[in-house]
Amino acid sequence: MSLFQKILLLLVIVGGVNWGIYGIWAFDAVGWLFGGSLSWLARAVFILVGLAAIALIPTLFMSKPSESRDAQ
Repeated sequence: MSLFQKILLLLVIVGGVNWGIYGIWAFDAVGWLFGGSLSWLARAVFILVGLAAIALIPTLFMSKPSESRDAQ
């Protein structure tokens, strides 16, 4: 997994944790951290999380490289 994909995955995890917190306690952690859910900074984070999720869709269809190729 490349560094870029790891960053994308981290953003998606942040979004998932935020949704979990919102679902359990009705609290928007990203909005709270960045000055309200309608602030430009919080909206930018929401957009980045969404774009990261879209960018990771092709990884669902990638085949895992075989173990024998790694050993060579």
